[in-house]
Amino acid sequence: MRKFTLLVKIEPDGQTMRLDGRVAWAMKQLIDAGPRGCTPITHPGPRWSDYVFKARALGFGIETVHEGHGGQFPGHHARYILHSKLTILEDMAVAA
Repeated sequence: MRKFTLLVKIEPDGQTMRLDGRVAWAMKQLIDAGPRGCTPITHPGPRWSDYVFKARALGFGIETVHEGHGGQFPGHHARYILHSKLTILEDMAVAA
């Protein structure tokens, strides 16, 4: 079992923050996705809304865009887009 940890620098002020667990995983996905953002369809995760809720509580700017989709099971999904500028200082997974 691995626990994800991410150490990020918040731009432009340079404050650092350590993120752990699923919030760290989700933030890494959002950083890597850039302006196109992430959806539970493109980046499967069990509780995206919870990860985003917790990241917002930490002060990160994350936009939610609601999108429709077709297919065999049409409906709606959220696209999450990170607007906070972050630099990853350390990206690690530790044994838990």
